[in-house]
Amino acid sequence: MVIEHFHDPAAVYRRFRERGRMAPDGLTYVSSWVTPDLARCYQVMETADRALLDQWMRNWSDLAEFEIHAVITSKEAAERALPGS
Repeated sequence: MVIEHFHDPAAVYRRFRERGRMAPDGLTYVSSWVTPDLARCYQVMETADRALLDQWMRNWSDLAEFEIHAVITSKEAAERALPGS
């Protein structure tokens, strides 16, 4: 889970319109949600290589700050919490 804190939402969306997501091959966009005030974006990305996520963040680091949180599905969490159930 990526939490983006936008410095300038208009600039973020302008770059996205002009250049796309700018994600390297091997980094997959899943979905995202933006707060109504356009200050933050909660985005799910998938990759087996953390370096690809770092590369993508560098493409946007002038317009946003990032928090990265590794997440698993609810099903995976239940299996970890109650193995063999």
